[in-house]
Amino acid sequence: MPDIFLTQAPEPPVQVPSIAYAAVLPVLIVFGAACVSVLVEAFFPKGSRFRTQVGLSLLAIVGAGVALIVYATGSAPAGGVTTFSRSISVDRPALFLWGTLLALALAAVLLISDRVVEPGGALVAQASIRPGTVQDRAQTGTVMQTEVFPLTLFALGGMMAFCAANDLLTMFIALEVLSLPLYLMCGLARRRRLLSQEAAVKYFLLGAFSSAFFLYGLALLYGYANSVKLGDIAAAAAGSDRSDTLLFAGLGLLVVGLLFKGSVGPFHTWTPDVYQGAPTPVTAFMAACTKVAAFGGILRVLSVAFSSTSWEWRGVLWGVAIISMVIGAVLGLTQTDVKRMIAYSSIAHAGFLLIGAIAMTSEGLSSTLFYLLSYGFTTLAAFGVISLVRDSSGEATHLSAWAGLAKRSPLLAAVFTFLLLALAGIPLTSGFVGKFVVFSAALSDGMAPLVVVALVFSAVAAFFYLRVIVLMYFSEPAADGPSVSVPGFGTGTAIFLGTAVTLVLGLVPAFALSWAGSGGFAL
Repeated sequence: MPDIFLTQAPEPPVQVPSIAYAAVLPVLIVFGAACVSVLVEAFFPKGSRFRTQVGLSLLAIVGAGVALIVYATGSAPAGGVTTFSRSISVDRPALFLWGTLLALALAAVLLISDRVVEPGGALVAQASIRPGTVQDRAQTGTVMQTEVFPLTLFALGGMMAFCAANDLLTMFIALEVLSLPLYLMCGLARRRRLLSQEAAVKYFLLGAFSSAFFLYGLALLYGYANSVKLGDIAAAAAGSDRSDTLLFAGLGLLVVGLLFKGSVGPFHTWTPDVYQGAPTPVTAFMAACTKVAAFGGILRVLSVAFSSTSWEWRGVLWGVAIISMVIGAVLGLTQTDVKRMIAYSSIAHAGFLLIGAIAMTSEGLSSTLFYLLSYGFTTLAAFGVISLVRDSSGEATHLSAWAGLAKRSPLLAAVFTFLLLALAGIPLTSGFVGKFVVFSAALSDGMAPLVVVALVFSAVAAFFYLRVIVLMYFSEPAADGPSVSVPGFGTGTAIFLGTAVTLVLGLVPAFALSWAGSGGFAL
């Protein structure tokens, strides 16, 4: 009998995914700096951590910005590039969103690092310390607690990955990476500690709830398309004989998770409490950057994966946009706290942004990106101003404390007035240009009724901005009213940067609009 030799077929070679390092270098720099920042926190002496952490954070953001500019102006292909096995898409919208996030994060880190407005900074290291205890009194020293800096970098890296994610699983991981640091940062307020901790718990619980919606929607869409990649879902939705029940159920659950992060009504319930309770620099970072990341993700998901089914879901999002505008404009009228008023303002603005997101045209995409840029800088500067009005208990955020502020500090009142007018959409500000281009894109896409509703609620929302202006200029200040702190370098620079961008984008918006409209999403 001849010997029979059993030979095993050779295994196919492992396909190593190609990585476009130049394209994703800004994200790698931010995440790398975040990891180094954790090591600094663990091994550096406490006295030297603050300078090291602030310098490292600013250096990482500036370095990521330089890498972004070099790539965008040099080797970036016009149609974009996908990398990491098509899980990350670095295209023109992603580059615009990354640039916006890095610029906003730079100003936010300056706000967070300021130790002049409040000695020792606005944050503590151990949020569980009870107010009034020996440990609490020890935290009131002038040493800045620095755990917030690695948390900020991790949140920023998650935001950048989120708005460039080309598959739903990567998007979910990025969502958690950006959310978990924010939950912690919201509970680190030096003053009003219990309110801050309550805000953090609410944000965490509702954030976990919305993440569950997102993950369940992801699972249903995987069952429908047999893939989590946005391009594969789009192909299945365009030409599949499967039941559409899984598709639209998955889309609905997925969108709920995205709308929660964007503070879109009626998924907004966390926003007023968290904005009020979180340390104001953290509120500024969250209000500006999270909105950019969330709507970047919404734009990518709707445009890439579900554009062929827009007739089925567009009417639902019309209703969501109207509800968000109604909630933000009407409930904003009843607020007596400045931070809560800005929170309801953000809910109304989320409705305006959603109009651009559902336009599903190149004009809708570019106008929404421009709106995110202009809104982010205006909001960040507004919270910087809010942090300067203080009394013996800390920040004076009740509206009654702002009466006659123009007599105490004419310059601060003028800056805040300009920022409020920008939020209201008054001409010669970036807010006016943002609303104009979004509404124009919606009109050209046949959404005239929705634009009329938006104009009505823009006028309603303008009332509570004007109410604050009237209060500052035409009311007498109380004898024991709050004082206006002299801003430190960080706060002053952040306010100046936000105000300057708001003015420049209102007067000469062509460059930013051209960049925002330089290309579409890559599959």
